Amino acid sequence: MTAPVAAVAHQVADRALTFLYAHRDLNTFPEDMPVEPDDPDSTYKALAEASLAAALVLREGVAGTEQLHRARELVDFGWRQVREGDLLYDRQVRNWLITDPVECYAHFTCTGYRHVALDELMAHNATVRSMPELLPNRRLGVANAYRVSGTPTDDDWDAMLRATWLGATPPPWSIDWDTAYSMTHTVFHVTDWGAKPHGLPADIADYLRTWLPVWIDVWSEVQEWDLVGELLIVGACLPEPRCDLAEWRRFAAAQHTEGLMPRNGNPVDDDGPRRFLNHQHATVVAAVAGTLTLSRLLNHDG
Repeated sequence: MTAPVAAVAHQVADRALTFLYAHRDLNTFPEDMPVEPDDPDSTYKALAEASLAAALVLREGVAGTEQLHRARELVDFGWRQVREGDLLYDRQVRNWLITDPVECYAHFTCTGYRHVALDELMAHNATVRSMPELLPNRRLGVANAYRVSGTPTDDDWDAMLRATWLGATPPPWSIDWDTAYSMTHTVFHVTDWGAKPHGLPADIADYLRTWLPVWIDVWSEVQEWDLVGELLIVGACLPEPRCDLAEWRRFAAAQHTEGLMPRNGNPVDDDGPRRFLNHQHATVVAAVAGTLTLSRLLNHDG
């Protein structure tokens, strides 16, 4: 069973990264990009997500030579867009209580890029405990960004995990769409996207292993492919990776041959830029899901 799942996961990741690479210029920042744009999610977030996918491809090292080259190019492109870290530093120094500069920066630090002034600012902020009030799963996201960036903190990971919806292992039918997204990100951050799978306590890992098949089936039936991809990532982040061939084949069947992964079952716009921007996140998710699944299957020590 392992080889067929690995083959499907590899194909999904390969196609998704190809699509992201081919359309990378659509994430180009304008020359006069403001430090405080009207809608940060439409600018910083998309670039950060594409950089994350590329960084994970490089970290795992299971892609082919051409895809590793494309991943490196995507990271380099993203670093140029944030002005080699200057844009992130300026945004953070003016707004101590926002977290997106640190979270975006983490994707670049793990590929070798550093910004000395931002490193110093992060170390200072960690020392004076200037963290804003955040939802529990978001608190984990910022903590992981500091961890990946190498900035020491005194975070209590178990306490942060137990404060989330997932940490309480509630009745599985109490989940909804928003809660499911929060749950997946709790897993991503605690395990650092599968790099630390044993960061999940045994009771939570067992809970996820039991209920992931149900959740994946439910959201596959209604064609919420973005969320299905995130649930597949959760499976790859478990201490004993969970990778089901039927689930992966159904997910792969939704992907377009060019690599785009539609976010849901609605028609996909024919307009090139709008087509990319509307489905970039789901395609990033597909690239990450395929990459981590392939890596865990190839490297899992049993």
